[in-house]
Amino acid sequence: MKKDMLDKETKKKLESQQYRVVGGHSAVKICGWTKNAIRGIGYCYKMKFYGIMSHQCLQMTSSISCANRCTFCWRDYKAPVSKDWKWKIDSPKTIIEGSLKAQDKLLEGFNKGKNTIQKIYDESKEVKHVALSLTGEPINYPKINELIRGFNKKNISTFLVTNAQYPEEIKKLEPVTQLYLSIDAPTKELLKKIDNPVYKDYWERMNKSLEYTAKKKQRTAIRLTLMKGINMTHLKEYAELIKKGDADFVEIKSYMWVGDSQKRHNFEHMPTSKEIMKFAKKILKFLPEYSLVSEHYESRVVLLVKNNLKINGKWHTWIDFEKYNKLVNNPKTKKTFPTMDYLKPLPETAILKEGFKHKIKSLFSK
Repeated sequence: MKKDMLDKETKKKLESQQYRVVGGHSAVKICGWTKNAIRGIGYCYKMKFYGIMSHQCLQMTSSISCANRCTFCWRDYKAPVSKDWKWKIDSPKTIIEGSLKAQDKLLEGFNKGKNTIQKIYDESKEVKHVALSLTGEPINYPKINELIRGFNKKNISTFLVTNAQYPEEIKKLEPVTQLYLSIDAPTKELLKKIDNPVYKDYWERMNKSLEYTAKKKQRTAIRLTLMKGINMTHLKEYAELIKKGDADFVEIKSYMWVGDSQKRHNFEHMPTSKEIMKFAKKILKFLPEYSLVSEHYESRVVLLVKNNLKINGKWHTWIDFEKYNKLVNNPKTKKTFPTMDYLKPLPETAILKEGFKHKIKSLFSK
């Protein structure tokens, strides 16, 4: 008989870190930006770039297991690492219902709190978005398509992040609102050093994942997580990988010196917002298909956007969630509709302006 993925010790460790384990292999944790939104402090970069409501976003994973041990990951190394699925499989219904209940329970302490904006808290009880990215490798869950369908039926948008080690799962993946590929290094040697992959053909798997991503009809994004003095190099090679993936968006983001990654890296490995911006402008010389459109200073992340998403002089990076829900739940259109069918204009206030001076200090200023 197959066992649960997580043993009692690992579950206890995760719960001490404010995770809530759902079933035998899934987990939920409240994002810091969800808490900030409820307190009226601010919203995450996905709000600015894409229109996600931070206070109505569920951060979870369908699989704690991963095929990498990335050095920049904030988790510890107790969770299982495996190539293949070898545990009991929870039903999508169990995961969805359990995750929503866990989110609701974790947020209860904000109800009528001193710093709570009650209207925002009340709205948070209706989840409209799920970020399948928390930790581990969510796409490795054997019933990932059924899980996505379950969220679609509830009109909950899906942002799925994968470490690009499961190309066949990417190929078979049904429509998600936005698919992310983490591309952590520009060369084979650096990728091995940074991601510590289980698969020996990790480089080939990543490249095949990019090829399959380029064939997706719906929104795609490539995320670069940069570490100063480690992988902020080989810009031309990064650009070649980005072109292969042909993503709608490229997020260039700073590594964050948090969690267990502090045992593996130093504070100095975390680039400043200025350094991220400088890198973005340099790599654009190799990416004429993209433009630098927006920045979330507090998160140290900038957004590059494919030029074809500038329509009638306006950048269209936000998501029309109502249209997406209709398209993905319609049997006639659910597998054929393209990115262009559910776009909304990016608000002018979110577009990067040259010479703009930031007044907010970064969380990690030192």
